[in-house]
Amino acid sequence: MKISFFKVKLHKRFPLAISRGVRYDSENIFLRLEKEGITAWGEAAPGSTEGATSAEEIQNYLESFTAKGIEGKSIQTLYDQARAAQIPPCAYVALDTALWDWTAKKAGLPLHQLLGFSRPHIPTSVTIGINPPEVVKERVPLLLDGTTVKSLKIKLGSPEGIEADKAMFEQVIESTKAYNVKLRVDANGGWEVAEAQHMMQWLADRKVDYIEQPLKEGQEEDLKYLYKNRPLPIYVDESCRFAENIPAFASHVDGVNMKLMKCGGITEALRIIATARAHGLKTMIGCMSESSVAIAAAAAVSGGIDHIDLDSHYNLSPDPSQGAPMVDGVTLPPAVPGHGAELKKEFYA
Repeated sequence: MKISFFKVKLHKRFPLAISRGVRYDSENIFLRLEKEGITAWGEAAPGSTEGATSAEEIQNYLESFTAKGIEGKSIQTLYDQARAAQIPPCAYVALDTALWDWTAKKAGLPLHQLLGFSRPHIPTSVTIGINPPEVVKERVPLLLDGTTVKSLKIKLGSPEGIEADKAMFEQVIESTKAYNVKLRVDANGGWEVAEAQHMMQWLADRKVDYIEQPLKEGQEEDLKYLYKNRPLPIYVDESCRFAENIPAFASHVDGVNMKLMKCGGITEALRIIATARAHGLKTMIGCMSESSVAIAAAAAVSGGIDHIDLDSHYNLSPDPSQGAPMVDGVTLPPAVPGHGAELKKEFYA
């Protein structure tokens, strides 16, 4: 087995502003795994809340882990060993997804089929960050014109307060009148309980589909105040990193959002899906600053997910990878063995 690493700068079309700050360009690590004439790919995006803040740090973690030997061990065993060794999930995800890609290619199956899921079929949301109304007016057509996008996710939780959130959202409503798109909201923990109660009703009156992460990570106990008589379904994101987090808040939410960079890969995503289902919860899958490689890996499980947010690669200029295009609103990797994506040669040759 040969493992190679490539650092690639990802340039965003538009910076993404959320309640905790603004996300600009990122430098990601791409992992190429070669064995028995089969080449597989994985990707890792740094994240301070996920435990690794740079591409160099990610590569160091992965080189240290793989140097101890990974041959002959199951994907699940290796994931558990990485967790025990406290390898940041946003680093380990590159190896986990490459191993699944290789396994599916070895079997001659698309990864979603190997995992027992249908081909991706639910349209993805496309995200617009926190912006003043005048920027929203300009941005919405740039995101939607000439596309098959069917849902728009709006980031709220502005540091300027709920009146700024309302002003932005009113402009979203106005700017999307010419488009047939559903509206969803993610507050990224930007509200206190009273603000969340008020905003959930205000947004429900404006026909929003659901609210994501209304309260900060660590305030899960307060979700019970929002859950009773809730006007909108509640999904948690930052509050759900691993499957073992779910039982603590399962009775206070309608669903959970998993991200491969947050949980460490497909192995844990499968566990999150199973645990959520066992608690009667719905599921969502999202992304961070990722190219088509990581998005295609996430799409491999999206056939078993209720809501899809696999759109970060559409905000890249350019996407250094290929293999996760939008087809009639759906992030749909090609029907080939593996997850279907790879880093373009001009970014590593």
